[in-house]
Amino acid sequence: MTMSDNSNSNTTTAVADAIPEQREGDTAPLLKVEGLQKHFPIKGGFPIRRTVGAVKAVDGLDFEVLPGESLGLVGESGCGKSTTGRLLTRLYEPTQGTITYKGQDISHANRKQLAPIRSEIQMIFQDPYASLNPRQTVGSIISGPMEINGINPPGGREARVRELLEIVGLNPEHYNRFPHEFSGGQRQRIGVARAVALEPKLIVADEPVSALDVSIQAQVVNLLQKVQQEMGIAFVFIAHDLAVVRHFSQRVAVMYLGKIVEIADRDSLYNRPRHPYTHALLSAVPDADLDAEKRERIRLEGDVPSPIEPPSGCRFRTRCWKAQDKCASEEPPLVQLSTSKPGHLTACHFPEDPTIEARAEDVVMDPALAALEGDAESED
Repeated sequence: MTMSDNSNSNTTTAVADAIPEQREGDTAPLLKVEGLQKHFPIKGGFPIRRTVGAVKAVDGLDFEVLPGESLGLVGESGCGKSTTGRLLTRLYEPTQGTITYKGQDISHANRKQLAPIRSEIQMIFQDPYASLNPRQTVGSIISGPMEINGINPPGGREARVRELLEIVGLNPEHYNRFPHEFSGGQRQRIGVARAVALEPKLIVADEPVSALDVSIQAQVVNLLQKVQQEMGIAFVFIAHDLAVVRHFSQRVAVMYLGKIVEIADRDSLYNRPRHPYTHALLSAVPDADLDAEKRERIRLEGDVPSPIEPPSGCRFRTRCWKAQDKCASEEPPLVQLSTSKPGHLTACHFPEDPTIEARAEDVVMDPALAALEGDAESED
C-alpha cells in the first residue's frame, strides 16, 4: 500500500525548491497568510516574573482564501485552529508572519488602520451562550456593528435588523427579546445575523455548530451555505467534524500542532489524501455504509504533544507508523508531490498512497488496544 522510501524522498526533494500555488487561476486572493506564528509567553520565577518559555499555538502557516471561497480548517483539539481564526480577525496580535487582506498588510496594523476593514472581516464564535451580551436585546446586538461603523441602511437600522432576523430563520418580532429567551440554535442564528449585518467580505466561523445538537447542526450549516451563496462571502470554516467540513468547504487545510500538514480541494483531500495524519483523521469519520471492511482503519496512540516543546522535525512523527530517522532531523516542507493534483500540498517525507481503501492490516498504534484485539482474535 505504501511507496518505497527512496522514491518518496526523491519526490519530496525534487519539488521542495518551488512550492506551487494552492489554487488554480489568476484571481487575486482576498486573504493571504505567510509564516504566521502566535506564541503565548509562559511566565515564571520569583519575585521577578520572567518569560521561561512559550506555548507555540500557531507556528508557521501559509495559505490563502479567494473571494467567495470557503476554506475548511480541521484537526484535533489543541492544534491551533481557534487561535488561527482569532489571528485572522486580528483579535490576537501575531508573533511573526504576515496577514495580507486585499493586498494590504494588516499583521500589526493599529486600531486606526484596522477601522476601515473591521466591517469587512467578521467572526462567528463557537459558544452561542457566551458570545451574546445577556443584557442587550437582539435588536441591540445585531444593530450594534452598524452603529459603531456609522452605517444607516435605507429604511433605518431597525428595519434592516428585522430583515436579517427573517433571513436567518427567526421571527422579526424577536427584535426586543433577550438572548436567554432563545435556544442554542436560535442564539447561533443571531450570531450569524450579527456577522452578516455589515455585509462583510470574509467571515471566520470558529466551530459554529460544535456546541449545538446534531439535529440543529445541519440547519445552521445550511444557513451559512445559503448566506455564502447569496452574499458572495468568503469563509474560513473551523471545525473538527470532517463530515460538516466536507459539506461546506471547497478547499480543506489539515492542521497538526500549529502547522498545516496538508491542503487541497475537497474531493482530492477526502478521496486521495497523502499525509498519514489525514489518513488517520478520515479513518475515524463515522460511516453509515454497512460494508465498512472496504475502509482503512487507523487508531493512533495518545494525544497531540505539548505545543510548549513540540517534537523535532516532523511534529507528527511521535504518533506516525511510518516515522524514520529523517523525520526526527528534518522538518518536511509543505509541497506538491509529483503524483498529486495541482494545488494539493503535503508536508511528509514518506507520504501515503492516494487512497482510503482498506489495508491488508489495520494500523493500531495504541499498544494496549493492539494487545486487547490480539487476545480477542486468539479466543476466536
